[in-house]
Amino acid sequence: MSNLREKILNIKTDYIQKTTSEIVKIKQPTKIVMEDLNTKGLMKNKKLAKSIQDVSWYETYRQIQYKSEWYGVEFITADRFYPSSKTCNSCGNIKKDLKLHHRIYKCECGYIEDRDINAAKNLELLAN
Repeated sequence: MSNLREKILNIKTDYIQKTTSEIVKIKQPTKIVMEDLNTKGLMKNKKLAKSIQDVSWYETYRQIQYKSEWYGVEFITADRFYPSSKTCNSCGNIKKDLKLHHRIYKCECGYIEDRDINAAKNLELLAN
């Protein structure tokens, strides 16, 4: 492995360690919910594959999970088929035709929200 690649890997590993520790240990949540994403399937999308690989989703997930158990934080995994992005946080309607490039969630009930914020709110409801 080249020195540059090793240095980048060390920086990424350190960042993941510190960030996951901050989330679990310093923020002291009572519950953490993470989605079980189909990473292999997402990697087939050539536009996303490099970005997904670079952020080390699995390693982040793994560390959050074991650190949650270590510090007594309830760890909840949302099933990969749970429609967190497609479900309206306001009325519960599921939008089946939501595409990845749709970054704003707009429901028939009038609810408008950033897609990721809407998904996060739905995951929060799953924890309760």
